[in-house]
Amino acid sequence: MHCVRKVTEDLWWVGADDRRTALFENIHPIPDGVSYNSYLLLDEKTVLFDCVDWSAAPRLVENVEHLLNGRGLDYIVLHHLEPDHGAGLWAVLQKWPDAAVISSLAAQRFMDQFGFAPVQAERVVAKEGESISFGKHSLTFYAAPMVHWPDVMVSCLEPGGVLFTADAFGTFGALNGKLFNDESDFEHTRLSEARRYYTNIVGKYGPQVQALLAKVKGLDVKLLCPLHGPVWRSNADWFLGKYDLWSRYQPEEKGALVVYGSMYGGTELSAEALCAALTERGVETALYDVSSTHVSKLIAESFRYSHIVLASVTYNMDFYPPMRDYLEDMKALGLKGRTFALMENGTWAPAAGKLMGEFITGELGGTVLEPKVTIRSTLKADQAGELAALADTVAASVKG
Repeated sequence: MHCVRKVTEDLWWVGADDRRTALFENIHPIPDGVSYNSYLLLDEKTVLFDCVDWSAAPRLVENVEHLLNGRGLDYIVLHHLEPDHGAGLWAVLQKWPDAAVISSLAAQRFMDQFGFAPVQAERVVAKEGESISFGKHSLTFYAAPMVHWPDVMVSCLEPGGVLFTADAFGTFGALNGKLFNDESDFEHTRLSEARRYYTNIVGKYGPQVQALLAKVKGLDVKLLCPLHGPVWRSNADWFLGKYDLWSRYQPEEKGALVVYGSMYGGTELSAEALCAALTERGVETALYDVSSTHVSKLIAESFRYSHIVLASVTYNMDFYPPMRDYLEDMKALGLKGRTFALMENGTWAPAAGKLMGEFITGELGGTVLEPKVTIRSTLKADQAGELAALADTVAASVKG
């Protein structure tokens, strides 16, 4: 049974939802699934824009076959060859072997490395600024290398101002029949997953995203058609604004993300008490356990907030291993410009605060507020003043 949605008069969504894969890229949890978006243009020439993961290839073929209604498929445009978009190419070419495959030169190389197309398949290399006509519509290509693979291109279909954006402007989560951004309350139901998608999948490549945004700014774009998540047909400037902030590593909100690593509860209760004190001072806070929160969520929240408080036990004369993993991931994704505050715990030799501070200033280029709070197993009643002083310092910095 086919499942398609009309995007414009001649353009259709023909992709698929995946609710069975547990980990995106075998790393990031996707409890709400993910969509693989493909689009079909019915013009004088028929054009399939991107494919899907191999698991969804039968649905893609069925959707395309339904809309073609006996016509052939002339072109397949591949903006990005990662297997969740490229693997389905084999099934499409088995059904329509005469279709020409259009992609960047790097994508052609990856196509052969993965074995996604027979060697005899007709191929066309797309280059920056080149256009191709399909009849009433023409398509112009723009290179977007390292957003987030080197093969990536985007393209603009005219008339209509339809921008096919590859992995840019994507969102985790199955569509569940709601193709367009305004068919759900995106800000309250999908933004957190859009942020988690960007920060973990594309977040390392802020300068490259800025270069893409500069190109998009020069186009008369009316629709954003990404490879994951909803199509943007309204309020796209708001979402582009989020990408602008994220890719410049600027926080969305002035507030404090509090992340704690606790073994027996003492550090946890101290972090909770600090959150209460910050809230009393009018600071927006979010509290997470580094051991039970997936690091992709922590990274997304780190991009979101201006300040980060780390509360860690000392473990083998280092700070807590899950906390180190979190900071190493932050370093790998290039997050910068955050202000930190520290709490440490140690029953006999607390060292976590010193070592976290060295990592932040040396590896992350961050700023560390003073004073830090040192806990000996549990926070004592006579340390209320220390906790209040830290809360005052963080609140003044957030509001400053």
